[in-house]
Amino acid sequence: MLFNTFQFWLFFSATLALYLTLRREWQNRLLLVASYVFYGFWDPRFLALIAFSTVVDYFLARKMSAEESAGKRKLYLWVSVGVNLGVLGIFKYLNFFLASTTQALTSLGFEASQPTLSIILPVGISFYTFQTLSYTIDVYRRRLEPVEGFFDFALFVSFFPQLVAGPIERARDFLPQLQQPREVTAQDWGEGLTLILIGLFKKVAVADQLAPLVDQAFGGSAELTSLSLLLGVYFFAFQIYADFSGYTDIARGVARMFGFRLTLNFSQPYFATSITEFWRRWHISLSSWLRDYLYISLGGNRRGKGRTYLNLFATMLLGGLWHGAGFTFVIWGGLHGLYLTVHKLILKDRPGAPDEVGRVRSAVAAVIKSVALFQFVCLAWIFFRAQSLSDALSYLSRLLGVQLERDGFRSLSAGEVRPAIWSVLTLLLLVDLPQRLSGRETAPNHGPRAWRIASLAVLVLWLIHAEPGGRDFIYFQF
Repeated sequence: MLFNTFQFWLFFSATLALYLTLRREWQNRLLLVASYVFYGFWDPRFLALIAFSTVVDYFLARKMSAEESAGKRKLYLWVSVGVNLGVLGIFKYLNFFLASTTQALTSLGFEASQPTLSIILPVGISFYTFQTLSYTIDVYRRRLEPVEGFFDFALFVSFFPQLVAGPIERARDFLPQLQQPREVTAQDWGEGLTLILIGLFKKVAVADQLAPLVDQAFGGSAELTSLSLLLGVYFFAFQIYADFSGYTDIARGVARMFGFRLTLNFSQPYFATSITEFWRRWHISLSSWLRDYLYISLGGNRRGKGRTYLNLFATMLLGGLWHGAGFTFVIWGGLHGLYLTVHKLILKDRPGAPDEVGRVRSAVAAVIKSVALFQFVCLAWIFFRAQSLSDALSYLSRLLGVQLERDGFRSLSAGEVRPAIWSVLTLLLLVDLPQRLSGRETAPNHGPRAWRIASLAVLVLWLIHAEPGGRDFIYFQF
């Protein structure tokens, strides 16, 4: 079920209506059943997969906590890591590794044919795998006591608002909300509905309107001008942001109406003035997961500068591979690893002067830094969006070829570009900029009465005006 379909909202409304009539224990059971119905709607066969992961990590964590022997505790941890990453590897990476091995053998002169395996990628497997792994690792590190109730743990793994595309919740944040009394207030409902409205606007009125233009630009046509290709990259940057953060907003709004608070996953990343700040604002639950469970485990910054940069680069490479089984994602992660390394080496932020002139200069410098950073982020997005490495390199070469609109070259349709630009401007001016300035994620719902009415009305009108595309959310494929 997609968040942008009537089917989901009927399912959500029925679940919420029944939920409000039950005690907390039965509310949890209802949400567990609803979560399995929601996930099974995609493909019932994969219910066994998420149930298997849940059972394995629940019992291994309890064994690990009760065990005094360091060796046995580490063994239980490695079993958990092996099972989870093994399942993820088979479903997500096996064909990629087989193809890469075949190509490597062929390049060395060996005769090799690639076996063809028909493997369907389960929706959300990358998200709930990392979620359960964080639980067992925290239990191993003695930072978390294992949960006693199996059904509470099963709900932590499968909670339907964030199951398919995050945010990646930590057990220490989410389990207490399951186990303590909950009260849904009028403020929860108001902010939840506002988050849902913002999320739907981002998805339907921005991301889905940009998608056809992005598809045209990345469709492999050699006839588009450089300007059109540049617009295609910029539009994709806003498409993936509006699509993914829109999903998160809806997920957080739906969860809030059940009385839960999910992790903030986006915080106006395109206003960042450094790549380090960008990753503190983009897909926050993943970047913090990579920092806490991979970067630190590799040694972090505790073994000298050279090792710190290597750990940082390796973390981002693996973060790229997390997104998909392809060299384009590895290069995307590698570029961000390079950006972060260079930033730590020579581009560290300096505090601005405290006087008025200094503040003006700092504001101007911040705008320049944000615009410059956006260009580097968009460069990496080319590899993220392209279907193959050769497509990405071709796109980049045509983009830098400065092709003018003559001799058969054509531009993206002006009739489609103009509303797309207006959608992006509306996103920035009515959502992101007020959020940035006020520090409130529900900024359109705060401030003077005239502002609240006007901003919410514009969002609703744009949402109604936009043609519903019914497109999947981009991160469903990860």
